[in-house]
Amino acid sequence: MQIIGILALIIIGYTVGSVRIINQGNEALVERLGKYHRKLRPGLNFIVPVLDYIVLRDSVREQILDVDKQGAITKDNVSLEVDAVVYWRILELELTYYAIENVEQGIEELVITTLRSEIGKMEFERTFSSRDELNRALLSQLDEATEPWGVKVTRVEVQEITPPDEVRRSMQLQQAAELKRRATVLEAQGEKEAAIKRAQGTVESIEMFSNALKEGHNTAEILQYLLAQRYVDANQKLGESENSKVVFMDPKMLTEGLIDLMHTNTTTPPPKADSDDFPSRRRGL
Repeated sequence: MQIIGILALIIIGYTVGSVRIINQGNEALVERLGKYHRKLRPGLNFIVPVLDYIVLRDSVREQILDVDKQGAITKDNVSLEVDAVVYWRILELELTYYAIENVEQGIEELVITTLRSEIGKMEFERTFSSRDELNRALLSQLDEATEPWGVKVTRVEVQEITPPDEVRRSMQLQQAAELKRRATVLEAQGEKEAAIKRAQGTVESIEMFSNALKEGHNTAEILQYLLAQRYVDANQKLGESENSKVVFMDPKMLTEGLIDLMHTNTTTPPPKADSDDFPSRRRGL
């Protein structure tokens, strides 16, 4: 009975010692007698105690690597500071463990080297407008370089591009000048459109008055209305001037002679005397 009890304890201890539970999202590598044996998946796994040994447990979920700001020089010799963030995940854990000593450090160094290389191919002004192009170039090169490590780089994002202070001030002055130029152009276009509309309104007014005159309306009243309108407009413009002295006059007095002239021109002349009346008047004398 004692032997049976000892055997039972040995079996129980062996069973407990051989059980390994791997959480979801993780994997583990097992070596047998110092050599890679197999990979443990999430769930319940069994190994051979003493012979097998778990050398690595790691996550196969997507991970984030934040690369600190690094110095770079553009094609036109402008110094910049650039930082980036890399999203990556492990596809083959055994390659990641046996192909490289420190995979995160390897990815970080690749990011720095590739980032400086891509920045060096661009002009300074293109680095801001071509950020998407820069991200795609980084992703392509990093994904290809990390494939032997069993790693997949899913996304690369350049976070911030910081030029020197003097370059930043020059950019601000250039932007202010560009905004001022655009405002001047828009103002000139607005004045041009307003002048065109005023001219169109003047033409339409002249056509209306011309039609009215042709239709036989009272010419004197129309001209009198036009003179009064011009008088009011002139007084208004004089009043808007800060350095002008305004003298108001009665528009009736100002245009009295012209109005009388219009009435005179529009009055029907008296009928011409007939020469045959003279003998009769002479006979009456």
